[in-house]
Amino acid sequence: MHRTTLLHEDYWKLRAEATWGNAAAGEDLVALRAENDQLRRALAGRAVIDQARGIIMVLTPCSRGTARDLLVDISRQCNTKLPGVSAAMVAAWEGKPLPERMQRALRRTLRRLYAEDRRCDSPPADERSR
Repeated sequence: MHRTTLLHEDYWKLRAEATWGNAAAGEDLVALRAENDQLRRALAGRAVIDQARGIIMVLTPCSRGTARDLLVDISRQCNTKLPGVSAAMVAAWEGKPLPERMQRALRRTLRRLYAEDRRCDSPPADERSR
């Protein structure tokens, strides 16, 4: 408890020094806080993206890279950021309906994925004619 109190006091001293003592230090402090907030948001979004990637890997047996590519493709088609698409996928896994626009994008992307898989699994054209 004492250590937490010291850190809290040091925080306020740093803030006071930055605002009254040195304008450049105050700007640095503001920039560091903004960067810290941005990193927190990025980490929170990444967890949701990883969950959605896992769901896709279970439902469509594919690799991590393919699952991420699928999410990115849906994101582009829906003009929605990747964490938003991922959150919708996780919510759909939990029973909430997937928005219609994302359903259509998911269907198109899965059709394209399966068509590419069939082309890779099929024999070359000259072997098919034999």
